[in-house]
Amino acid sequence: MKTISLVLGSGGARGLAHIGIIRWLKEHDYDIRSISGCSMGALVGGVYACDKLDVFEQWMRSVSKLDIVKLLDMSWGKQGLVEGERIMAALKDLVGDRMIEDLEIEYTAVAADISHEKEIWLKSGSLFDAIRASISLPLFFVPAQLKGMSLLDGGILNPVPIAPTFEDHNDLTIAVNLGGPPAGDDHSEQQDKPEEGREAPENKVHRKITSFLEDLKSRNPLEGTGSWKMLGIANQTFDAMQSAIARQKLAAYPPDRTIVIARDACGTLEFDRAEEMIRLGYETAAKTLG
Repeated sequence: MKTISLVLGSGGARGLAHIGIIRWLKEHDYDIRSISGCSMGALVGGVYACDKLDVFEQWMRSVSKLDIVKLLDMSWGKQGLVEGERIMAALKDLVGDRMIEDLEIEYTAVAADISHEKEIWLKSGSLFDAIRASISLPLFFVPAQLKGMSLLDGGILNPVPIAPTFEDHNDLTIAVNLGGPPAGDDHSEQQDKPEEGREAPENKVHRKITSFLEDLKSRNPLEGTGSWKMLGIANQTFDAMQSAIARQKLAAYPPDRTIVIARDACGTLEFDRAEEMIRLGYETAAKTLG
């Protein structure tokens, strides 16, 4: 049996693929000793660390679009469309909250401190406080207030958070990137190599991040009548930005194996497609690692 550090990336509803990936790993004698995750990766990883993946999977498979709407407690005049308290209460009722330090495996949720433009590693305290911070999708969720910080989705700065596993002593590090090339592409993305007269990729990514964060700080998502349309555009921008950052992170700190899910596999908020995404995760893990 191989011991592994599992890195679960961000990507909204595509993160349901993490469930299928974990299923395949467990069936094939991989022993998950630590999890580092952001956004949906932090949620699925935290549920697994609580040994509640079965009940969570069953719940997600039964969720309809109407159920999702019922879980949205709308926020008016704040920094996001949804408060998020109703969703977190439902998850706590389903799974039960735990202290991270009491979990049987090492666990890190990654969030983003937009005021200081740095990632925050949450390795202690309430599991669901950490998850709430890590899943705070920009413009959709009101930022989480935790430890005196205003925190948003960890995918803003690190969509595939490998760094928290650097001190692990496991056999393998396996990372899941939910920002892979669109499924229709029949060619791999070009390597990010600077050319003469072309901006260095690390500078370009930093510029995109800084611009995105500045826009978040200044924007009121509830101004005007096009809030949901604006959210869709913002999510597309966020996905593209995450994909670029993920390529940089994986090139700089390559894991032993990477499982890649296409970024157009499903929409960020299409949580009613759980069965399809779980199956995709299982099949992709088998194809990559089998």
